[in-house]
Formats: sequence, C-alpha cells, structure tokens
Amino acid sequence: MFIATLLAAPIARNLDPALVENLRNAWGGGDAIWLAADEAAEFPLDRLPDNQWEVWEDLQDMGIDLIVLPAEGRRKKMLLADMDSTMIQQECIDELADEAGVGERVKDITARAMNGELDFEGALTERVGLLKGLPESVIADVIESRITLMPGGKALLATMKANGAYAALVSGGFTAFTGHVAGALGFDENRANTLNVADEVLTGTVGMPILGREAKVQALKEISARLGLDHTEVMAVGDGANDLGMLGLAGAGVALHAKPSVAAECDIRINHGDLTALLYIQGYTREEFAGV
Repeated sequence: MFIATLLAAPIARNLDPALVENLRNAWGGGDAIWLAADEAAEFPLDRLPDNQWEVWEDLQDMGIDLIVLPAEGRRKKMLLADMDSTMIQQECIDELADEAGVGERVKDITARAMNGELDFEGALTERVGLLKGLPESVIADVIESRITLMPGGKALLATMKANGAYAALVSGGFTAFTGHVAGALGFDENRANTLNVADEVLTGTVGMPILGREAKVQALKEISARLGLDHTEVMAVGDGANDLGMLGLAGAGVALHAKPSVAAECDIRINHGDLTALLYIQGYTREEFAGV
C-alpha cells in the first residue's frame, strides 16, 4: 500500500479539489483525505503508478508537489536536518563573506559546491580562508541581522518531538550558527564545523576534521544506533550535494528546494511547500501541528 500526497505552497494555497479527485480517479486510488484545506491532501494506492514522474513534472508547472511513499512506517522517530538553506533561509558562510567584502566570490564557490561541482572540504577550506581577519563579533551580528528561520521549521520540530521523535541538526556550516538555530527550534543536538579564532579574530582556518558528506552519514548511523532506531525510522532533509549520503540512507530522504543535481537523486522532492511538507508526508493534519 502506498500514499500519494499533493502539496501546495502555504502562501499560495492553490491545491484544487478537482485536481486531487482527477488524479485519484486516474490512478484508481482510495478516498482522498484533506490534511489542510487548499494546501495538502492524500489518498491511498495499491501500487506505484507507472507515470508518477510524468505527472510530477506536470504538477510542478502548476506549483504543486507530489510525493508517493509506502503507507507503512510513515511517521518517523528521528529527524536529521541540514541547516543552511534548509532550516534557515541563508548560507551562513555567504553572509559572513558579505561582511568581509568577499561575498560574490564566496557565493559562487558555495553554489558550485552545493551542486556537487566542487569537493566540499576543499571548497570550505578555500571559503573560510577568505574570512581571515574578520572580527569574531561579526558572527553575532550576522545571526542577529541576517539569519532567518525557514518557514515551517518550528511546527516541524514541535510536532515531531511532541510525538516522540528525536531531532538532530547536522551542518557543514559552523557551530556558532547551529547552536543558535538548534536552541531556537528545539533540536536535541547539533553538529557542525568550528571556525578557528585567535585574539577575537577569525584565523581563516577551520577545525579538523571537517564535517562534510561522510560525517553526516556517520551522524545518522551513530545517533540512530544510540537511540535503538533503524535507518528506516529516520527522516533526513537537506538541499546540497553534501547531504546526498544521509538522504539516501534515511528511510525518508527529503530534498527541500534542492539544487537540481541533488533533487534528481531523491524520490521526495519539495520544491513548493515549506518545512511543514515534512509533516504532511508523514500523514499529520494541520490540526495536529504543535507549536503553532
């Protein structure tokens, strides 16, 4: 048994009931259930549709996300999340680079690294090197004035935790930022890289070993083992090439507003919805959301 979920962007709320019914009829699905009016609906299927991805393409043009998942084990017991452009709307290193006057150069390297065109560790080392001499105090200024949470994050964390899930933030970014974001959203733990500082100034180096793609995979393995969970009980979410390992290993790997090369390797692609989409695909209704 499978569940097909259709999602519109919360700000658009343009999910047409006629569209849901037409697809349900075409695929021979069961009765549709509305998880949120005009925003999210689902229906059961006996088998995977042969034309799932052709329909997905058509719906993308309409601003609708389509996800088809096994009905069994939908609600996950652990959330493993990337931070930059996932739980927050920015790339922290790009924001620091703006303050250092090297914003455009660093943003170009970041974009290429997240799309898998560059080695992550080498790209991170190069970008951090360009921050050499930046006062450490700028980090707090950037957090205060530039960093904004991704919509839906508070509801996602509050709802999953209210239902017994564990939440870990694992980032190729920096501990100064993950500590803030983890505290603001309620993550149980966070892991990231460390910016080295001497005399209250960034040295242009990063603490070793660098937390990259394999470290995220290792985090999933370590934390799930510690909690006695199977990988199938984990939902992971990210947007960059360094997230692909954990997205592939998790029971539900969500590519959220991801780079094209990343989304192409994931079966769960959220391009229009926000982080509440991760609740809808687990079968939560809007009325079940906590912390909103």
